[in-house]
Amino acid sequence: MEKVIDETKQGSALVMEPKKENGRKLFIESYGCQMNFSDSEIVASILAKEGFNTTNQLEDADLVLVNTCSIREKAEQTVRKRLEKYNAVKRKNPKMKVGVLGCMAERLKEKFLEEEKIVDLVVGPDAYKDLPNLIDEVEEGRNAVNVILSKEETYGDVSPVRLQSNGVSAFVSITRGCDNMCTFCVVPFTRGRERSRDPQSILEEVNDLAERGFKEITLLGQNVDSYLWYGGGLKKDFKNATEMQKATAVGFAGLLDMVAKAQPKMRIRFSTSNPQDMTLDVIEAMAKHKNICKYIHLPVQSGSNRILKKMNRLHTREEYFELIDNIREIIPDCAISQDMITGFPTETEEDHQDTLSLMEYVKYDFGFMFAYSERPGTMAGRKFEDDIPEKVKKRRLQEVIDLQQKHSHYRTQEHLGKVEEVLIEKESKKSDLHWSGRNTQNTMVVFPKENYKVGDFVNVKILDCTTATLIGEPVGYSDNN
Repeated sequence: MEKVIDETKQGSALVMEPKKENGRKLFIESYGCQMNFSDSEIVASILAKEGFNTTNQLEDADLVLVNTCSIREKAEQTVRKRLEKYNAVKRKNPKMKVGVLGCMAERLKEKFLEEEKIVDLVVGPDAYKDLPNLIDEVEEGRNAVNVILSKEETYGDVSPVRLQSNGVSAFVSITRGCDNMCTFCVVPFTRGRERSRDPQSILEEVNDLAERGFKEITLLGQNVDSYLWYGGGLKKDFKNATEMQKATAVGFAGLLDMVAKAQPKMRIRFSTSNPQDMTLDVIEAMAKHKNICKYIHLPVQSGSNRILKKMNRLHTREEYFELIDNIREIIPDCAISQDMITGFPTETEEDHQDTLSLMEYVKYDFGFMFAYSERPGTMAGRKFEDDIPEKVKKRRLQEVIDLQQKHSHYRTQEHLGKVEEVLIEKESKKSDLHWSGRNTQNTMVVFPKENYKVGDFVNVKILDCTTATLIGEPVGYSDNN
């Protein structure tokens, strides 16, 4: 539940510029969080060197890959339905090979080959460099599985192709895996222990993106605040590092500082933060650099100390409030968003009220809210009875959503009358006469096109708002172009 899942992007087939010399066709579809979409770019990069061009026509594909998510049961059910669709196509084109990538592959491993007879290939998140070998195995008539989790793999040496990108914003992966062991979350079991990527390789990727005209990057990790580079290796082994390694280690605040200085005109975002790991120096680094966006996604999951403890969230309600107060003091106009789970095992009405009162205190700009669903393989799935009736979960979820809607409107109204810098990303969904893009707080802004184009930084006067969108008029280019 830590990662943001954009429902509008689920099942996107990714397409990149074809290479004339490539004769095979790859159809790759992604589900889940931004990390999965970023991983699909890495996979396409690796396979481009193996003679594959991407296609968005399933029927044309020689190789079909689905990059999967295990966060919610709904995501797994969707993938199983897609496999049925692939099966129908495979009956007409028996040479087509089908592979499952990512977290669901890691969780189910060989079971996939047994349960889904159409699957030829099962590849976990740390084994993408092995894809050429695995594809050779499959083409020789053998099923292929590699779900070994790595202590070292960060894909720092793979330059991801930018699939279906708007050419404006891109994801840059900085960590892989997670050490937090929240009881509701399957990520540590599907993506392994936490390790960070060499900051030099991150800077090289960011500089390359700037040269290619990208205007905004999002530094990605299961838990970015936990970033720690000391020469390679697992985060948990830092205690065994040499004195020199400890003295020269780079934490997340240091990385932010390096990236912001390297490309002062490029907007920098990051996701996801964990309250227990976010330190004052990160907030101070954000305040110091104009190009680091004033937005933090800060999942809390519950407002009840009892439930937080049961979730193995290593912070209390009071510590979370202290962090919020520090953010508000150092960056007064910082937007904050949340993840929230209702109906976690044993949650009482009092626990639920604690969540609502925490929301009242913070007044989040927006949020991602879910009723608890038991995930096999998690600590909660093994040890806790899923004892909250579905009806109660849904009623509590609706109360959380209703309160968030109220707060979202309160936050968007704060922008009225202000002139804010917006990076144009695309045409508005509702009107081909309007552009849409985001301000520094990650709120979508819509305004008339006039003579501006995608990728421009434009100052926009905010005239009106809904609960999720700001509506304005352009007043000129910002000094960031």
